[in-house]
Parts: sequence; C-alpha cells; structure tokens
Amino acid sequence: MRPGDLQTEPSFTEIVREWGRIGCIGFGGPPAHVALLRELCVERREWLTDEQFERAIAATNLLPGPASTQLAIYCAWRLRGARGALLGGLCFVLPGLVLILGLAALFLSGSPPAWLRGAGMGAGAAVAAVAVHAGLGVGGPIWRRAVDAERPRVLAYALAGGVAAALAGPWLVVVLLACGAIELSRQRLARGAAGPRAWTLTAWWVLARGPAALVNRSERTGLLAELGSVTATVDPGGTGALMWTALKVGALAFGGGFVIVPLMQSDAVGAYHWMTHGQFLNAVALGQVTPGPVTQTVAAVGYSAAGLPGGLLAALVAFAPSFSFILLGGARFERLLVNDRVLAFLAGASPSAAGAIVGAAVPLTSALGETWQYALLAAAAVSVLLLRRGVVETLLLAGCVGAAAGLLGAPIPR
Repeated sequence: MRPGDLQTEPSFTEIVREWGRIGCIGFGGPPAHVALLRELCVERREWLTDEQFERAIAATNLLPGPASTQLAIYCAWRLRGARGALLGGLCFVLPGLVLILGLAALFLSGSPPAWLRGAGMGAGAAVAAVAVHAGLGVGGPIWRRAVDAERPRVLAYALAGGVAAALAGPWLVVVLLACGAIELSRQRLARGAAGPRAWTLTAWWVLARGPAALVNRSERTGLLAELGSVTATVDPGGTGALMWTALKVGALAFGGGFVIVPLMQSDAVGAYHWMTHGQFLNAVALGQVTPGPVTQTVAAVGYSAAGLPGGLLAALVAFAPSFSFILLGGARFERLLVNDRVLAFLAGASPSAAGAIVGAAVPLTSALGETWQYALLAAAAVSVLLLRRGVVETLLLAGCVGAAAGLLGAPIPR
C-alpha cells in the first residue's frame, strides 16, 4: 500500500495530534513507541493492517539509525505521503527534543545545586547497567535465530564490536561496517560469486589487527580524519566535528538506539572534550528518561559543545538521515526484505552492534568517580537484569537516590 491507496486516511491535523501525542507519552524507548504506533494505526483507527505494520517494522529495522523514529515517519508516509511523513516525524521527535534541551541547560549549567548534581550522578551511575540490558535485548534474538553453524561467527562479530566500544570508540563505526562487509563477502563466496573487493579485504584487515590496532591513538586519529573529512577543514571540536558526530549517530548506527553511546562518548569526552565523563553520563540518562527516541541524546552533547544552536544543529543532522531514508526510498523499502546483499551485510553488522552496546558499559563504568555510585550501579544491574524492572523506573529511582545523597552530604564533585 502506498500513499493515496487508502480509502480512509487521516487528515494532516490528525497526524499532528496523534504523532505529537505519542511523542509526548513515548517513555520507555522503541518497544513503547512500536506499541503506541500499532495501537493507533492498526487497532484503534485501522489505517494499516497487521501485515502492513509488521512489514513496516521489518523494513525500518534494516536501516541504520533510530528504528522507532523511522517507523513513525514511515507510517505517516504510508498514510499521507511526504507531507504526512514530515509532519508526523517532526511531531514525534520535537516534544522529547524540547524537553531534553531544557534538562541539558539545567544539568549542564555552570553551578547546579548539590541535589541536582547528585540526581545526575545517581542516574548516570545506572547507565552502564542499562547498556548491558539493551545490548542483551538486541543480541538475544540474533543469537536465537542463528543456527549452530552460524553462532561462532555471530559471537566473533559481537566480540569485535564489544572490544571496539570498550577500548577504542573512534574505531567503532569502521568495525561495524567491517563486520557487515566480511559477512557479505563470505556469503558471496559461499554462493560462488566473484572474490571480495578491496574494501572487503580492508575490512578483514581491520578486525585481524585486533585490540592492538584499536588502541593506537595515532591510527585512530588518522582514520577519523579520513572518515570525517568535514572536520579536517575546521578547528578541532568545531561545527564540523559536531556535525560528523551527529551524522555517525543518525546514519551509521546499526542495532538499536543505545549503540550511539560509544559512538558519541569517544568524541564528546575523549577527542573534543565537550563534556566531562560525568556530564556525558548525565546526558545518556536524560535521553533514557525523556520521551521519544534515544537518539536525541545527541542534542545534549551538542548543547554542551555549542549551547542551544549546537543542540539544535546536532539534532537536525542526526535525524536528517531518517527523514531522507523514508522520503527518498520509502517506495522501495519492502524490497530490502528480500535483498540478499542487504540481509547478508546486516547479518554481520547487527551482532557487532549488539556487542558494542554491551562493550559500552566498560567506559561508562570507568567514568564513575565515587564509591556510592558503584553501589548504585550494582543495584541498578540487579533491577534491570535480574528483577527485570523498567529502564525508566530504574533510572528515575537512581536519580532520586543520588539527589538524596547530595542533600545528605555525600561527595558530589562540582
């Protein structure tokens, strides 16, 4: 079904109202967004059938970037074409974006009160546990779908992503692409296709070098200069660097929203020093407790780098690919579901992304500075991994504990 195929379709006013409502109440990340969109489009208003909605989920999950945002844009596109996609996507994204920018101004200001700093430190302490929970959530279905012969490769790709995220964030994009290229090459060779191209051989080399190559700072810097050529023409840490960081988040993140964390951390904290480790943990926590896609965490990074204009620019660059994918390629989306090359690439990139999400817990944990934060991290791990409590609930509770710690005189660095 394409735009205009429906006998009954929503008005633009309805799209603004309904997609805006989901953007305001969409706490809980992609699972909540998918459930809300399905309840609206399939169950309550019957604009889409079950099969059409399921295929929309499958198609958007094949794309890099925030899948639930792309699903919201795609559903609106199916109903009212390009104008509907723009309106629906903006109304889905803007409520959370406004909120996270306001909270960033509050938490990242020069001298917030001790209780507020404690709340940020408390929620930030729980983020590493949330990363492990998210990575296992992405990786679990991949592992269960893999047959016995495929599982060693799945594990190898996941370990490569985990090592890259844990030890050398700037290499993570290359490792994700390399894992996809390797699996694509392997499947082509298994079918008797032509030999691997030069870029595939390069991908093999990247993984074969292992951790020793990943931790070489000079090599990482050189590679980033090549990949982010836009940053080479500006001062380090300037507008070009911010745009490159946001573009990686929006266009090169496979495997779910939380994979953006290691992609951003290496730039925001390590390479350009826009934020301290503690401020970055606060930003990630804010992205989890606000409605809408986790990708809007990049707005907090942009705010720290260049104030409100930086936050808006980072969000614009990060979300532009999602809109572009739908507006330019929506009519061909379902072809992705039967494209062997796309599926082969994702068979390598997706496990690597799942491993990267889990691996991100290493630098997130190393960023903690106070003993009470480690205790709070342990409690959060029990909450989300063993008791299976909600992520938002756990982060809010950790923030409340941190605020209480600040009021009671616990060590709260400025």
